[in-house]
Amino acid sequence: MFGKLKAKSAQWHAGPHYKWVALSNTTLGVLMAAMNSSILIISLPAIFRGIDLNPLTPGNINYLLWVLMGYMVATAVLVVTFGRLGDMWGRSKMYNAGFLVFTLASIGLALTPGSGGAAAMYMIIMRIVQGIGGALLFANSTAILVDAFPANRRGLALGINSIAAIGGSFIGLIVGGLLADVHWRLVFWVSVPFGIIGTVWAYIALHDAVKEKVKQKLDLWGNATFAVGLVLILVGITYGLQPYGTATMGWASPKVLSFLIIGVLLLIAFAFVELRVKQPMFNLRLFKIRAFAMGNLASVLSAIGRGGLQFMLIIWLQGIWLPLHGYSFESTPLWAGIYMLPLTFGFLISGPVSGWLSDRMSQRAFATGGMVLGAVSFALLMTLPANFPFWLFAIFIFLNGVGSGLFAAPNSAAIMNSVPAAERGQASGMRATTMNAGMVLSIGVFFSLMIVGLAHTLPQAMSTQLEAQHVPPAVAQQVASAPPVGSLFAAFLGYNPMGTLLPHQTLASLPVHSASIITGKTFFPHLISGPFMHGLTIAFTFSLILYLLAAIASWLRGKKYIHQEDGEDEAAERDRTETLEGAATYEMKLQPEEVYDGKDH
Repeated sequence: MFGKLKAKSAQWHAGPHYKWVALSNTTLGVLMAAMNSSILIISLPAIFRGIDLNPLTPGNINYLLWVLMGYMVATAVLVVTFGRLGDMWGRSKMYNAGFLVFTLASIGLALTPGSGGAAAMYMIIMRIVQGIGGALLFANSTAILVDAFPANRRGLALGINSIAAIGGSFIGLIVGGLLADVHWRLVFWVSVPFGIIGTVWAYIALHDAVKEKVKQKLDLWGNATFAVGLVLILVGITYGLQPYGTATMGWASPKVLSFLIIGVLLLIAFAFVELRVKQPMFNLRLFKIRAFAMGNLASVLSAIGRGGLQFMLIIWLQGIWLPLHGYSFESTPLWAGIYMLPLTFGFLISGPVSGWLSDRMSQRAFATGGMVLGAVSFALLMTLPANFPFWLFAIFIFLNGVGSGLFAAPNSAAIMNSVPAAERGQASGMRATTMNAGMVLSIGVFFSLMIVGLAHTLPQAMSTQLEAQHVPPAVAQQVASAPPVGSLFAAFLGYNPMGTLLPHQTLASLPVHSASIITGKTFFPHLISGPFMHGLTIAFTFSLILYLLAAIASWLRGKKYIHQEDGEDEAAERDRTETLEGAATYEMKLQPEEVYDGKDH
């Protein structure tokens, strides 16, 4: 049956509309994969209730972090390898396999058996498998698009694809909140029908537009040093967030230090291997192309800053603002996703426009301007009080979304246009690595910054407020001296931790009025709001700096540069003629001042 359908679809492959088939299918795949990188952020409380596990118990925080980060770690580690394999074996084959693996893992997650730690461990394993499928999709989707579209149309195509990649992480917050409010398993089932349709459609419709594959052997040493090194660094970041001994975080732990040091050494070894091996996993000499190097640097800087924004806004809404406005802690994940819609709208509106205009104008101006606007939005957000007026909050996060949208498409197009056709798979993988690794790094960086901020002010505030509600001073100080990571994750998940932080006997002995205040909707938000805003200022200042550095990197990419392959000029000319038939005039060539040779002089 598939053979007949494949034969019937051969006319699509040779036709002028194939590029739109490739765009629509890869957009579906990337959107699905990106949504799953964030969908659990909002739905974790419902998932842990569903498997009957309290994630705030000290021994369970590890489950919480790995259910959240397992997918992103697997994706970040494998995209470069899968991009290179796509160059060698065929990009559409690798992409199709990604759809299949992702769909099967989604089914496995939806059918999670048992409860407690066993269910959480099963979920972590399946999330890693799902991340493998996501890596296959991310690594090859962009290369498939660049193969299918001529250089003068790639900005629009990559703009739409970038919207799916980054916008999917925003949309996942909303979808996760809506579905988790009904049943936690729906968070995983939602991907299944799209996965089945996408798998069949990809197998039928996609093919490798670039016929010559890279005939190489797999670089085993390069793959091993890169994968193990990056895994150790990301695992070290995960454990660094957890308390160690009497310390609030584990960055001084021998285990964490060993992971980080060995990971960095392996990545250095990876660079030496790649510069000496005849057939490298990743051609590091691509970084000699200024547009490629600066584009990837801007990408990782913006990804870290953007990831920090998401986490801080979720904590702000779920832990403080929504409870102060009468929402129950159980309903805050749903409403946090809804109240973050202006951020998503800003991105979805500006992304396609930026992609379309950057094909005709300066990619550098759009990417740089987007990051500057994002930096301004961080400065504006820092002026808000903890209990802000929503209309101002909505405007500021809308501006941040617009800035991200202006940046995404031109930056992606500049990166992919700058490399030879035979290197597009690995270039796509490196671009995806910077985005996904940036998101994982943002968890470590911003949670650490926030925990540092809370550690300076939260213990005194908590002790004072508990004593004011007749909690014995010794108990109040003991509770306040607990590592702030528990309070931070409680705010992140939309939990009220006071009922579990205070000993049951103490809570039962308090006056009824005091006990109801402590476990009510407003005590914890009022308690954490001051320390949180102190930490927020530190975190958003760091994001602002990252965005400004990304703006500088975007500007330093130079003027527009497109690596031309033999025959590509003719293909682009035919595409222009088809598209603009009947038009009176059309400027078909870049202005001389808009083009440079891609090299640093």
